[in-house]
Amino acid sequence: MSNTRTQWNVPSSAIAKRAHNPIRQIVDKLKLDPQATKTFISLSVGDPTVFGNFNIDSSANDAIIRQLHSFKHNGYGPAHGTADARQAVADMVTLPEAPVTANDVVLANGCSGALDICVNVLGNPGQNILLPRPGFSLYGSLAAIRSLESRYYNLLPESNWEADLAHMESLIDDQTCAILVNNPSNPCGSVYSREHLQAILALAAKHHVPIIADEIYCDLVFKGNTFYPMASLTSEVPILSVGGLAKKWLVPGWRVGWIVVYDQNNVFEQIREGLLNLSQVILGPNSIVQAALPDILHRTPDQFYQDTITQLEENTQLSMDAVSKIPGLKPVQPQGAMYMMVGIDVSSFEGIKDDVEFSQKLLAEESVLCLPGECFNYPNFIRIVITPTKDRLEEAYQRMAEFCSRHHK
Repeated sequence: MSNTRTQWNVPSSAIAKRAHNPIRQIVDKLKLDPQATKTFISLSVGDPTVFGNFNIDSSANDAIIRQLHSFKHNGYGPAHGTADARQAVADMVTLPEAPVTANDVVLANGCSGALDICVNVLGNPGQNILLPRPGFSLYGSLAAIRSLESRYYNLLPESNWEADLAHMESLIDDQTCAILVNNPSNPCGSVYSREHLQAILALAAKHHVPIIADEIYCDLVFKGNTFYPMASLTSEVPILSVGGLAKKWLVPGWRVGWIVVYDQNNVFEQIREGLLNLSQVILGPNSIVQAALPDILHRTPDQFYQDTITQLEENTQLSMDAVSKIPGLKPVQPQGAMYMMVGIDVSSFEGIKDDVEFSQKLLAEESVLCLPGECFNYPNFIRIVITPTKDRLEEAYQRMAEFCSRHHK
């Protein structure tokens, strides 16, 4: 052994250099005018708690308080989650067509942590993973860190953001480690039909590729649409389904997510061991929230869920009515989740070449922030978060209309 170093030189690791957040890279360039006189309105953050109009039911807070006062859950628990918490998840998600037990559940630090483990357990450097476009930017970031190639299959706005199945199939080869399907969708707000999910599963079965199903927005579905868990539609394709408390229960900061293993043919024998190994790298999610999980998942009143959906539906209708009247913009009707994608007819505007410039100028002139579609690998769209209060939405859309009128040819 020898040491030839004669001066300080501490480079960043290759993994750190590959780590990136596309949203931050774009949003950091969007600057609010320091001289702006209008109140800043953000339609960009997928956090339903920001404006105070979406709150967890008080019964969940009470469940947390009871566990705090018990003094029983202040220490380390099992890395993959306590037995009671995992059983609570299993009881909620088990299906007649695809039964699961606590042994099929791994808890994680939020749904993002669950996705991180799933990508890590299925992918090796040099392989590829199929991701939706447009899609949540975290997917590509997780792949890049692991030296996986991200292959993006197109979603079709004219078909309520269904996947282009021919394009998806063209991307599959012997090095494809997984297909990631996000339903309901961020950023699209789409909810897939039974038939469309079955068609995706048929491709996965034909090519023997497992599915990562990001179902964090399950049940946040508007009237006329139905959420179908992917695992309910197949007995052949092995699926890692991820979810969590963040969206349906309106507590993204509580950081409890889960992975559910649906595997009726024992294809995932090695994957199960790998999930447990990876969960032990970091010692699981918050112990207090885990202890309260049975009450949160199974004793939250049904009215809480209905009130959430009703408010989201009303905000969606307000948004569609307002934005569809703005020249140069074309919203795609959301079917669920918390988002709306809006197409920009760039050719109809003077001095605006793309979605990023549209967002920059909208922020500078009207103090309204929307995420450009470039954040989701889908240019000439913007994503609007529909969770602000109605008065803020109305004000934001009025400013947007004035902005578009000024710049429209």
